Amino acid sequence: MRLCKAVVLGALFCGLMLGCQSKPETAEDKSSMQADTRTTVTSTLDRLYEVQPKSKDAVAKSAGYAVFNNFGMKIGVAGSGTGKGIAINNKNKQETFMRMAELQAGLGLGVKKFSLVWVFETQEAYDNFINKGWEFGAQANASAQAGDQGGSLAGALAVAPGVWLYQMTDAGLALELTAKGTKYYKDTGLN
Repeated sequence: MRLCKAVVLGALFCGLMLGCQSKPETAEDKSSMQADTRTTVTSTLDRLYEVQPKSKDAVAKSAGYAVFNNFGMKIGVAGSGTGKGIAINNKNKQETFMRMAELQAGLGLGVKKFSLVWVFETQEAYDNFINKGWEFGAQANASAQAGDQGGSLAGALAVAPGVWLYQMTDAGLALELTAKGTKYYKDTGLN
């Protein structure tokens, strides 16, 4: 029992440490961190377009999109993760740097890395994501849309009206949502 508590507390502590935002100390630090995030986002989009070529059209025609990369670990019955990314308004090309944090429950052991590309069909959906953030709770549900298999959103999961999500692992596209217990919010240090 003590070991179980220690493992849970350790995982939660790691999650809190991973989720803490480090604010850049200088303008150069901020610029460097922004450039690193942009490079990672570009690489993620290139991977998506290679695996699912029609996704490029979906991203280009959307009101906006967001790209995140996540790293998490699970030890025993608890796990956590953190990630960062950028949301881009296709109308005015404005960037909003964002963060994500997740907590997981359930038995397991391991490290996971995945990338998410959000596609917002409407400006309202995009603005809500940027200004209110997004939370996936335990009740979150997503489903692949069988009727759109040949369209530009093939391989994406419908997570809300007008909101689609591509989830990639090292093995390629994932057609199930594993981002439950995740919160998305603006990165105050980089905006």
